[in-house]
Amino acid sequence: MILTTIALFGLAFSLDLLIGEPPNALHPVAWFGRLVGALDTEWADTDGGQRLAGVGIALFAPLIPAVVSGGFVVLASAASPLAGAIVAGLVLFLTTSLRSLLELTQTVVAATDVGDEFRTDGTTDDTDDGLERAREQVRGLVGRDTSSLSPAEIRSAAVESAGENLADGLVATLLPFALLAPISLPAAAAAAAWVKGVNTLDSMLGYPSKPHGTGSARLDDLVMWLPARITAVAIAVAGADPFAVLRAREWARDPPSPNSGWPMATLACVLSVRLTKPGVYDLNTDADLPSVADGERAVSVVGLAAVVSVLLAIALAAGVAIAVTTLEGTQVGATAPTAVLETGSNVVFAAFTWPAEVSR
Repeated sequence: MILTTIALFGLAFSLDLLIGEPPNALHPVAWFGRLVGALDTEWADTDGGQRLAGVGIALFAPLIPAVVSGGFVVLASAASPLAGAIVAGLVLFLTTSLRSLLELTQTVVAATDVGDEFRTDGTTDDTDDGLERAREQVRGLVGRDTSSLSPAEIRSAAVESAGENLADGLVATLLPFALLAPISLPAAAAAAAWVKGVNTLDSMLGYPSKPHGTGSARLDDLVMWLPARITAVAIAVAGADPFAVLRAREWARDPPSPNSGWPMATLACVLSVRLTKPGVYDLNTDADLPSVADGERAVSVVGLAAVVSVLLAIALAAGVAIAVTTLEGTQVGATAPTAVLETGSNVVFAAFTWPAEVSR
């Protein structure tokens, strides 16, 4: 199964590199987003009632994409093991995102290459037009008000988002898929879809102004605890600065999220830049805000960190596969002598076929 798992990683990331994000009309994550939009409503007259409703949303809504994804893999596998594997690979592709993240980050950074002096007197020129394009484009990465951000602050927002979304958009779904794929492809697909559902709920409902999103935000905090820290390690390795994670500890807890600060602060330390959301957090405060060159390097580091994350996922899948194979061998060894005495040559046949049957 480890070779199958590696092949599915190759399928998912080849599709991502070749076509990127599917159009919203064809993207299951966008379909789930429309469902979440319908759940974003007044469920009760009090904040307590809204929070209680939000707990139900957090518990049950992510199960919908999980059941659908796992069910599709089961149905496809019934027709053909190859078809089941392909469907599982498609689920991984649809629940991860890398190319669009790197491309948008690169586009925003390039659009800020207008100099750090900009007009504040109400007049416009080509420089202002370029800056406005950058402010508009960066809204695809962050939710903050960008209307008054300087070019350097726009680059900071883009770089921060690249680090954070590497955790949300890749590592968080890749790890559970790698953990479960050697055991069960339907379970692996369901787990990846469930995590993506949790992330989507948090991104749409997890705001202080929405009491019914509190449960989604807390669940996302729990789910993202490990992926955020693994992403920080991957960024440090990709940046050839393994001690960046240790330096990042000084600022990693400054953002309101208990997780997003880890990849962001680590990326700030690797790049030796300051990353800031005005009035909310300030990371690596002794450095300067990122230049255009820093922003371009950030894209490269995040891309390499994605490769490191895939290698870690392969190692995880290999470890699980070895453990499963060892366990199967132990069970066969423990039962074979008794079985041979009881059923003779029929068990000899079973001893050769049973492990192969399980491994499928």
